[in-house]
Amino acid sequence: MTGLFDLPDLPAPDLAAAQRGLRNLWSLTFGGGIDTPHRTDSVLLADDEHRGLRRYADDEQVSAARAAGRAPVLLVPPIAAPASCYDLSPEHSVVAHLRDSGRVPYVLDFGEIAYADRGLGFADFITDIIPEAIGRVLDDYRSGADAGDVPAQVDLYGWSLGGTLSLLTTAALPPADRGSVRSIVTVATPLDYDALPGYPLARTLTRPTGGMAPTAALRLLGGIPAPLVKVAYRATSWDRELKKPWFIATNLTETEKLRRMEAIDRFQDDFPGYPGRLAEQMWQSFIYRGELRTGHLDFDGLKVDLGTIEVPVQLFGSHRDALCTWAAARHGVELLSGAPLVEFSTVESSHLGLLAGPDAAAHTWPAIDYFLRGIDALSTGDAQP
Repeated sequence: MTGLFDLPDLPAPDLAAAQRGLRNLWSLTFGGGIDTPHRTDSVLLADDEHRGLRRYADDEQVSAARAAGRAPVLLVPPIAAPASCYDLSPEHSVVAHLRDSGRVPYVLDFGEIAYADRGLGFADFITDIIPEAIGRVLDDYRSGADAGDVPAQVDLYGWSLGGTLSLLTTAALPPADRGSVRSIVTVATPLDYDALPGYPLARTLTRPTGGMAPTAALRLLGGIPAPLVKVAYRATSWDRELKKPWFIATNLTETEKLRRMEAIDRFQDDFPGYPGRLAEQMWQSFIYRGELRTGHLDFDGLKVDLGTIEVPVQLFGSHRDALCTWAAARHGVELLSGAPLVEFSTVESSHLGLLAGPDAAAHTWPAIDYFLRGIDALSTGDAQP
């Protein structure tokens, strides 16, 4: 006699699949998840507020990279997305890929953004926080070695608004510090907000108030709170959210698929907010006045000219990206007129998929590897990348 909850007699493979499905269902509902959150081994170098810094390589790997003449890579996250975007899952970790390809990746972490941070603007990030991180990276990378034999430059690498910050920082560096940046990689970074859906209309509708209506709302809120950022980001992939229950139901036995879904969900749950002053400047400089698309920006008297960037740049865009249109990303080819080399690659994927996902692993990462090998060759005088 069988009990009410006993499984019927099934072939061994079917029984194993049924048991696996029940375990996964329990893990997703009442358990602690399919898997523990992923973290690639790293060394914490700084834990200051909005200035966290980690190195994702051990001392032996650092020595090998220095001996090969490779510059360290500083990954700059977007303001309103967690730094975990660069370490999403074991198979889709940007930092693990860079480390395994012989480079030394560092990740800057801005941490949580609260109402108390409402005064933070672009100047704080591009003239203070990120340049300080560049200095810390170089100090760590060159520590204990003959400085004359170690690259005194970093390669900046930014996803979404992290790419914008990387470009703005490089352009805002004082002449004496310009040499600290060797190259810049941007992935899914919008550089023309007129090419993004909705923004030209928003500018037109707010023109009677001189663009002050959104500014007033942002000042009242002290920025864009994290819950609003999370809702807005999820809304860009509304079809994924609607299909999620069906996806889970039809993939209960597919542990790896559920693990990848869980990694993305955890990433989205950790979104911080936008600080008030920076959000206002994004609206005013990027959208209302269209300064970003011209390359000439004014942040409360800090003037930045993207045309003064004189290092090689690699850009990535996609026609499938709901947050950064292909045209908005490709605009950098015309915008960065002072760069000796501007490469643009199309990888058809989602906003996050361009950075960390199967499409990134198959296309984005190899292209970046090739670009950085070319920069290595230029730096060492070797004609072959």
